[in-house]
Amino acid sequence: MTAPQPADRPDGQVVEAVFGAYAAEAAAYAEILATRGVEWGLVGPREIDRIWGRHVLNSAAMAALVPHGADVVDVGSGAGLPGIPLALARPDLTVTLLEPLERRDEFLRLAVAELGLDDRVQCRRGRAEAVSDRTWRVVTARAVAPLDRLVRWTAPLLSPTGQILALKGESAPAEVEKARHTLRKARLHAEVLVVRAHPTTDDTRVVRLRRS
Repeated sequence: MTAPQPADRPDGQVVEAVFGAYAAEAAAYAEILATRGVEWGLVGPREIDRIWGRHVLNSAAMAALVPHGADVVDVGSGAGLPGIPLALARPDLTVTLLEPLERRDEFLRLAVAELGLDDRVQCRRGRAEAVSDRTWRVVTARAVAPLDRLVRWTAPLLSPTGQILALKGESAPAEVEKARHTLRKARLHAEVLVVRAHPTTDDTRVVRLRRS
């Protein structure tokens, strides 16, 4: 029997507008988060009824900021946020889900296989600061670390013309101010953007970092 969808699932037209041909896969991913994600301890039980708004659509909101055809690395991907919703909303992207913990990496591999994303979503186990073999045009992160520490970990992953997109809350401007020295040392310019996955969904704050 199919598990029930989280209670905050938006109208089907909204899901289709955001995820297009991958609307069904987005619903399947929300179900994975609400079931296996909770069972495996990657999602808190209290999050079940806000899976869509707080996690899936919140992550997909950054889709408009990513250049067409970009290669993306999602650092500390955890349950696949924001990497998997981004891949579902933008089928032109190739995404690497970078996660150091074995159990979370296993969760990601199962989810990617079940959603049929193997052709353009890769799971890689490791820490951002240990990756030295390549760079990406876009680096994403959500709830990984304060901005100053995140910059130290992720700046080396960034291609010369790339950008870091960090999902943050209302404290984003304060984090930018606190990380000013680190940003200057890394030669990165920060701006706080407010975006939405759809006109009817909640605001998402993204700190975008680009080379000065």
